[in-house]
Amino acid sequence: MLLPIVALLLGFAIGQFTKISIPAALAPYMSVSLLAALDSVLGGVRATLEDTFDDLIFVTGFFSNALLAGALAFLGDKLGVNLYMAAIFAFGVRLFENLALIRRIIIAKASNRAKQKKS
Repeated sequence: MLLPIVALLLGFAIGQFTKISIPAALAPYMSVSLLAALDSVLGGVRATLEDTFDDLIFVTGFFSNALLAGALAFLGDKLGVNLYMAAIFAFGVRLFENLALIRRIIIAKASNRAKQKKS
C-alpha cells in the first residue's frame, strides 16, 4: 500500500512546489493521462487491501494507462474525433468502482475488528 500512496504524494508535491506549467494545447492529453494514473493509484490501493498487490503490475499499469490515454486523446485530436471522451468515461467508471471497493473493504475490515473485540 505504500508505493501507490508515495507515488500520489510525490506527484502532488511536484505539482505544487515546482513551476511546471502545461501549455493549453496539451491540457486535454494531460487531463486524461492524469485520470488514468489516478485510476492506477486507486487500483494499487485496492490491490493492497486485497493482499494481491504487485509492484511490477502497478508500475507498468501506471505508465501504460497514462500513455494509452494520452495517445488516444492525441489520435482523436488528429482525426477530429473526441476519443479522449472514451478514456475519460472508461477511467472515470474504474475510479468510482475502485473507490467503492476500497470503501467496502475498509468497512468490512473495521466491522470484523469490532466483532473480534466484542467476543
